[in-house]
Amino acid sequence: MELAISRALLDEIRAHAAEEPDREVCGLLLGHGAQVSQICRCRNVAAEPACRFEIDPAALIAAYRAARSGAAGPIGHYHSHPNGRAMPSACDAEMADPGSFWLIVAGREIRCWWSIDGGEVENMFAPVSIR
Repeated sequence: MELAISRALLDEIRAHAAEEPDREVCGLLLGHGAQVSQICRCRNVAAEPACRFEIDPAALIAAYRAARSGAAGPIGHYHSHPNGRAMPSACDAEMADPGSFWLIVAGREIRCWWSIDGGEVENMFAPVSIR
């Protein structure tokens, strides 16, 4: 499996993470299938944003409403690991539902994962190529 996303959008995600180096940033990946056409920065509403993320539910609801009207819909999300690696953590696995793309940024590195029960990483994620 591979995710198609432009270099410009990847650079935008890196820039978002660099703006808040001491906390996890997050946003939605919008598109169709495995093609990201845009991203939507979201507020991290987690109680401990330095080490966890939670996408603002209002942003998520708005994205699904827009998709029902024909706009690109959520196919996954991105978030940063300020002090870690671009790999899913045990916390990520606890909150993951099967069937979406997870882009994780740590420094300049970005890696993509597909959430799936029994995945090889944290028993919940399979690696995905980015093109």
